[in-house]
Amino acid sequence: MIPEAKFKDVLEEFKRVAQKRPTPSLNFFQGYMLEKDVVARAALMHYYGDLAGKNIILIGDDDLLSVALALTRLPSRITVLDIDKRLCDFIESVNREYGFTIEYVQYNVADPLPKELRGKFDVFSSEPLETMSGLRAFLTRGVACLKDNGVGYFGLTLYEASLRKWLAVQKLLSRMNCVVTDIIQGFSVYPMDYGTANYEEFAYNLGFKVSKNPGVNWYKSALYRLEVFGEAKLPASANKRLKIQFIDKEEDLTHPTLYCDLIRTRSLKK
Repeated sequence: MIPEAKFKDVLEEFKRVAQKRPTPSLNFFQGYMLEKDVVARAALMHYYGDLAGKNIILIGDDDLLSVALALTRLPSRITVLDIDKRLCDFIESVNREYGFTIEYVQYNVADPLPKELRGKFDVFSSEPLETMSGLRAFLTRGVACLKDNGVGYFGLTLYEASLRKWLAVQKLLSRMNCVVTDIIQGFSVYPMDYGTANYEEFAYNLGFKVSKNPGVNWYKSALYRLEVFGEAKLPASANKRLKIQFIDKEEDLTHPTLYCDLIRTRSLKK
C-alpha cells in the first residue's frame, strides 16, 4: 500500500525523524521495517477507521510507528510499551520538537500488564517475537489492552514461524474471541544489516561462499488485522508473569547467536 495525499507528507517527515533513531540491539532482537511500510500501516489503519480519534497502544515500537501515527495528528492518544530505555529518550525528544504527547512506559512483555492500561484502548499494534511463547505474550497483552470490539494489528513471517505456529496463533486469537479480518502477505519489508545488528550472518556461516547483499530486502512480514467480537476472553495467564523463550532453535532463521556453535565447531576442526 503506497501512502497517498497527506501520507506522502507524513512519510517525508517521518524519514527525517527516523534518521536520529537508536540503533538496533541484538540484546532485544531489534530491527525495523522500511519507513514507507511504517507509514503504509498508518495509512491502512486510517482506511479502516482505526486512526482518527482512537486511543492506540503499541506493544514494542522498534519501527517508530508511534511517531508516524503522531505525525498524522489523527489519534487521540498514543502509548508505547517497550523495554528499551533508549526509545524513551528518543520519543521524549520527538515530543519536545513536535509538541506531541506520545506516552512511553518502560515495560517487559513478560511482566503482568499494568492495571491502568487494561481495556483502555481502541487499537493495538505489535511486531511480536516469533517464538510461540513470545507470540502468546505479545498478543495476549495487546488484546488485554483493548476495549470491547477493539482492533489489533501485528506482523508474522514465514522465516521465523512455521505454519504450525500460524495455526497456533489463529487458534489463540479465536479462543480470545478475536476474528482475523485481513492477512496481507509481504506488507512489511525489513533490511537485514543495521550495522550494529546483522541478521544475514547466517548466510556467511553455512559453509559456502556468499557475496555481500547488493541491497535486496528479502525479509518480509505478513500483516494481520483482527477485531474482537464483543468482549475479549482472555486466558488465565493474561495477568500473570510469563516465561518467554526469545529464540526458537528449530524455526528461527536469522538470529546471529544461532550460528555461534556452528562457528565454534568449525574452528575446532581446523
